[in-house]
Amino acid sequence: MLGGGGLVAANVVASATEEGGTDSAQTLSTPAGTIDCPDVGTKLTNVPEGAKEDVAKELALLDQQIADAYQRLMNAGQAIEQDKAFAENSIMTPLKEKRAATIERIAIAVDRQGDRPEGLDALAACTLRAPESSAPAEQPSDGGQQSGDGQGDAGQGDAGQNGDGQNGDNGQNGNGGQAGNGPVAADYVDIKSVQPNVSEPAVRKGGSSGSFATSCGVNENGLFNSDNVIVAPGVSNGAHHFHDYIGNQSNTAFASDEDLANADTSCVDKSDKSTYYWPVLRLQNGKQEQDANKPGGGIEGNAGEIVQPKEVTLNFVGNPQSKVTEMPRLLRIITGDAKAFVNGPANANASWSCTGFEDRQLKDKYPLCPQGSDVVRSFKFQSCWDGQNIDSANHRAHVAFAAADGSCGNGFKAIPQLVQRIVYDVDAPSLQDGGRTTPLFAVDSFPEQLHKPVTDHGDFINVFDEKLMSEMVDCINEGRTCGVGAGDGGGDPGQEEPTEAPTTPPADNGGDGGGNGDGGGKGDDETQPPATEEPATEAPTTPPADNGGDGGKGDGGQDNGGGQNDDGGKNDDGGNGGAGAGQPQDDEPTVSSTVAPKSSGEPDAGNDEGGDEADAIGTPAQTQPPTSDTDSLTGGARAQAVGGDLAETGTSLWPAAGGAILLIAGFVVLMRTRRYAR
Repeated sequence: MLGGGGLVAANVVASATEEGGTDSAQTLSTPAGTIDCPDVGTKLTNVPEGAKEDVAKELALLDQQIADAYQRLMNAGQAIEQDKAFAENSIMTPLKEKRAATIERIAIAVDRQGDRPEGLDALAACTLRAPESSAPAEQPSDGGQQSGDGQGDAGQGDAGQNGDGQNGDNGQNGNGGQAGNGPVAADYVDIKSVQPNVSEPAVRKGGSSGSFATSCGVNENGLFNSDNVIVAPGVSNGAHHFHDYIGNQSNTAFASDEDLANADTSCVDKSDKSTYYWPVLRLQNGKQEQDANKPGGGIEGNAGEIVQPKEVTLNFVGNPQSKVTEMPRLLRIITGDAKAFVNGPANANASWSCTGFEDRQLKDKYPLCPQGSDVVRSFKFQSCWDGQNIDSANHRAHVAFAAADGSCGNGFKAIPQLVQRIVYDVDAPSLQDGGRTTPLFAVDSFPEQLHKPVTDHGDFINVFDEKLMSEMVDCINEGRTCGVGAGDGGGDPGQEEPTEAPTTPPADNGGDGGGNGDGGGKGDDETQPPATEEPATEAPTTPPADNGGDGGKGDGGQDNGGGQNDDGGKNDDGGNGGAGAGQPQDDEPTVSSTVAPKSSGEPDAGNDEGGDEADAIGTPAQTQPPTSDTDSLTGGARAQAVGGDLAETGTSLWPAAGGAILLIAGFVVLMRTRRYAR
């Protein structure tokens, strides 16, 4: 397997307008290449307990050596142009020598506790491969995962000067990739061009069909670092890229099991102190974040604005073949491969999609989502456990993925499968100008991995209270839906895409699920309105309908990491805040007693993401009188409450009240006059 590598400054798209007035782009090549190093960690499948700490630190050092070599390669463009042997003599040979010394220390550490591993010496040498050409930005190539996959646009500009990218005018290099190491246009694909490719095995007799949800927020606390407590414990910057953390709040490379057990948690259920983390997503927009000039951040090619997720759902699901057993406390699971760009896809587990299109998953491309649709990255973690170990030397051997039919082989046991779904409100980047108009987005990565989408990965450490873990297993095995935010998730992946008018954003018919949960009901972007509703009459210029928002009653009735006003509270994604977001037009039929009145362009706003927001979008209209007493208590009253404030209500009530008073006074005067007449 190949471990570590980088394609640097292969080609860059530069505007030709300065040379004579054309808008076409030209490809400029600069000398660089890809460093491929064998992955030592994958060969170490049996490390004695007493040697694990030393081995982990040495493996982290190997990563640091590759990162350093990559940086030297980045800065050596001119020297390589002048001397073709410069890279080999000044970068590759010293790298081999350093790796050889580190690998020897690994072998010695293992030998002290057990048998010396064989064949490690051959893993010291790395190979420098020449770059391959790629298409300009406005003509993205359809390359694979090897070098030359459209990397060319990601270079450092013309001989290391500012390129035609998002940040060329403010001192940043590269086409979109601020540090000159990606992403590039070829890393993106229109989700509408992808065919549905998701299938799930049917649950058989004896299987477990329940689900258990936990809600831990979206990292509102701003907990970031470039450590990796699983892969590189005790090593600062062991990941070489920034992570988002939710759940456990003691996530650093130096956290012990005791630290994790005693830590605070961002989860709503405080019995879940598990740690959930993943590489941050960034916009390549030139913003200077807290790590702009630090290792793991800008120094290693991770630059731009960190995007906070719009929503994160964490669901544990069952096994279609068998019942599940409890996860052992402090079980560690890594899914995906942070080095998959050069390691190859063997351990890759990236899944990218868009809301409304989640029956189409991308493994090695970022999705270009239509307007009104959000970017979604999903992880389905390994769900088979060896029954003995909470970790392994390569952090993979103790857990495995189930077979296609859901069965666990090699004597492994089925455990609850963590399904993690992260949603981002980011716009599709403008590929035609390298992200200058609308910035490119990409995950953080090891510097030599070029921010490729295939490198996406997630990490999990189980710190559930044992009682809560037992409740989870019972719930799943009994086929129930339980937990905080129960019903949250991606909804049914087999639904149709949103309806999109030529001049308006695509309809978001269902959001992240209808019914009683964010992802419950009929799922994400259900294309048909409920049978009890009348379809809205939509004018060509109004925004498209939003039939469901993020769940009729919010996020399972619970706070999804944001208090009452986030996903499922009282004022945001549904609930009371979304009730009667607009008023029916004069020519619009009234609704039944169970459905709130509709606004122009916003039908069924009662199930939408916040009443105030929907009301602002909908076209104001006159209120129709209710057709029954029940309507006057439901639809009519709710429409009036949203349709006007106290002053507007007063302008209608005071004249009527004044008339009534005058009428009563008239009767009094009349009666007195008749009495005196007698």
